[in-house]
This record gives sequence, structure tokens and C-alpha cells, in this order.
Amino acid sequence: MIETAQAFGVDIGGSGIKAAPVNLEKGEFAEPRLKILTPEVSTPEAVAAIVRQQLDHFEVPETAPVGIAFPAPIKPGRPLDFMANLDQSWIGVDVTAVFSEACGRYGMGRTKLFGQRALHEPHDAVADEMAVLLVGVLRKAAQGQNGLVIATTLGTGIGTALIYNGVLIPNSELGHIELPKGKGDAEKYAASSVREREDLGYKKWAKRLTKYYGLMEKYFNPDLFVVGGGVSRQSDKFLPYIDIKTPIVPAKLRNEAGIVGAAYFASTKQ
Repeated sequence: MIETAQAFGVDIGGSGIKAAPVNLEKGEFAEPRLKILTPEVSTPEAVAAIVRQQLDHFEVPETAPVGIAFPAPIKPGRPLDFMANLDQSWIGVDVTAVFSEACGRYGMGRTKLFGQRALHEPHDAVADEMAVLLVGVLRKAAQGQNGLVIATTLGTGIGTALIYNGVLIPNSELGHIELPKGKGDAEKYAASSVREREDLGYKKWAKRLTKYYGLMEKYFNPDLFVVGGGVSRQSDKFLPYIDIKTPIVPAKLRNEAGIVGAAYFASTKQ
């Protein structure tokens, strides 16, 4: 691994698995990321094999902290009980154990609290994808923001997390709230993947996002929305057309937040 990197981050999503060595001092990639498409049948074995491939590609040493952003709520010592955007064979699996074996890092025992979530591993951190995104969010877009911040990722689905006065409230799944008037599950109506699949223009998509963020605004009255995910690179094409009262801004780390956040989180585990 390149000398300017102090940790390694992996961001697992429904469409792609991205990884890179991270320069923690600058909060950026030390080398260009490697993205591999998520297997169509995204079983634990298939996804773990890709993570192993990425570690080998960058020649990550066993002593380097490795953080993995995973697209589901992670509870310490308990098998996964929910999965939306990977194969359903993940349900009932010990996610930490899967990646411990894939990364060649064993010896679970020490515990580090992140927000209200305890994770076990001496060198590796496996966390809810939104939790590690928030490391980037808290250090960048929402830095110094008091009150309630709702962070979202718009991708294959919609990931969410809440931050209140800088403290993470973990394991929210607000991408699955039911929209009114028969619109159904929010991420099946307004995710970035839906925009691509239905070939929606950005302004038309923004109308769908207005329904989603408007409902969250109604129920939570946040002080700020932060929008991440790959599509945040084109935030100027849709954010101005989301008609809500609450300020809404793109994540400053854009689509890098998951990788950088995972690496940073792993590096704090002592």
C-alpha cells in the first residue's frame, strides 16, 4: 500500500464495491479508487471475494486498519436480520466474521463504540454504510452543525442516518418509509437507480425527491439534509428543484465519503 495512506476503506453498495487507500491527514484517497461491479448474485462469498481482490490489488499489509461500509444495519454480536440491496442469503450471517476471514484478520475481542454502536475487531471495522458516510459528513458538510442533521445517500437504494448535535443515532432505515397516495416504499420510487431505470430527467426526479424529503421534513423537522452518493456529483442539476423549507446540501466528499469514512473509522479502533 502506498506510503501516504494510513488506512484502507471499502464501500459496498448494491451496484458497485469501491475501495482505496486513504490519506487520513488530508481526508482523501492516497491512490485512485478501484471499483468492481457488485455480482448479480451478491452472496456473502461473492462479495467477500471481491473485497479480498481489492486488498490484494493495493497490497494492503495485515497491520493496516481496514474499514468496510456495509449497506445494512450492523448490530454487534448478532446476525444480520435485514437486507435490501444485496442477496437475501446475507440474512442470518455474522457480517464481521465473513469479512474477518476475507481480509485475513482474526482475533475478535476488543470493542470500540461508534455513536451508539459497538463493533468488535482489532484491525477491521465493519459498519452500517451510513455510519461511515457520516464520518465524512460530520467532518465536512455538516461540520459544526447543531441540531438534527439527516444524511442520505441516493444510489441503488436510499440510505439514511440521523445526527443530533454531532452524535450518530444508528440503524435508521428511512429509505423505506411509505410515501402517501400509493407511491409505496420511498427508495423504490425515488432512488437514483429508479431515475436511471425510468430515464427520468433531473427536474422530474426532483419532484419525486420533493415528496420524499418533504415527508421527512414533516415528521422530523431537521435543521439540515445532506445528500451523498455518486449522483451528488450532479447535485446542481436536481437539488435546487427540491421544494422544501429545510436547507439541503451535497456531501462535500461526494461519493468518496463511504471509503474515507470507513478508513477513518477503522483507524480510530484501538
